[in-house]
Amino acid sequence: QFILEIILQNFYTCQVHYKGMTKVSSKEDIERESKRVISALYGNVSDFRVNETFQIPEKGPREAWDVQVNFMKDDLKYTVDLEIQEKNGEVTNARLLDTKTPL
Repeated sequence: QFILEIILQNFYTCQVHYKGMTKVSSKEDIERESKRVISALYGNVSDFRVNETFQIPEKGPREAWDVQVNFMKDDLKYTVDLEIQEKNGEVTNARLLDTKTPL
């Protein structure tokens, strides 16, 4: 069970508060929580993959993850950036980076 609150900021950006209440510290945790929030935002998607992952902040104790994911929906390839808090899995930001038609 999870809670999802979406606040539209503009056409490309929304602030997302997704409360997973699960610590996110491994590669598997990041993939699981990323898939869950993308499914909540976009519905059924295919070819989901985590593209890049960076810790936040870059130096010092890690507080969150900056996760870039790619997936397909309706014959379009999406690239979305997520910020996932490590201590509880809360997604505090989601941003659409790119949408394109694959060759």
